[in-house]
Amino acid sequence: MRTKFQFALALCLMFAFVSCKNDSATTATTDTKTNVAPKTEKPAKKGYQVGDAVEDFKLENIDGSMVSLENYKDEKGVIVIFSCNSCPWVVAYEDRMNELHNKYASQGYPVLAINSNDIEIKPEDDMASMQKRAKEKDFKFAYVFDEKQEIYPKFGATKTPEVYLLKNDGTGAMTIAYTGAIDDNGKKPEAVNVKYVENAIAAVNAGKSPDPTLTKAIGCSIKTKKKAS
Repeated sequence: MRTKFQFALALCLMFAFVSCKNDSATTATTDTKTNVAPKTEKPAKKGYQVGDAVEDFKLENIDGSMVSLENYKDEKGVIVIFSCNSCPWVVAYEDRMNELHNKYASQGYPVLAINSNDIEIKPEDDMASMQKRAKEKDFKFAYVFDEKQEIYPKFGATKTPEVYLLKNDGTGAMTIAYTGAIDDNGKKPEAVNVKYVENAIAAVNAGKSPDPTLTKAIGCSIKTKKKAS
């Protein structure tokens, strides 16, 4: 009787061990699958990508005229900057925006500033305020209002200031050559080490692709209209 009991106990222990081992293997397999590291690829930027052709658009300028890319068909390109009046990062860059236009407009790369902010959120970004600010800072470039907020989503812009350097591909179409920041120091112009836009223009003029073609724009978020509930 004792021998049969010992034998039965041994069988039970063996069965329990095998079952436990199988459960452990299943758990390990599950855990391994669960703990797979997520992909680290950077998601594609929304809107236009480098190399994409930009659709023409028509927006009201501070002087009351309508401005479109057609106005720049004879230029080598355009320095499109999503801007506004209210963002302190834009204020810090306004003199540099003037400098870019004053230096490069004569070389075929004028600045075109676009304000896309919703004035219900930022009343100080309405057209009257744009006109006042442009006069105070003596803007020589077009400063247009994307009032319906139809243009900035196409570009994929999210910040002010955010730059898109367009180049004329020779057929009159404008394509994206560079997008991102103006330079590498938004707070201190005297501490700038890399002038991304200027370097990108130099590369395009040399028939090369800018390096980098994409940098991170630092600034305020573009204020989007609230969706109707």
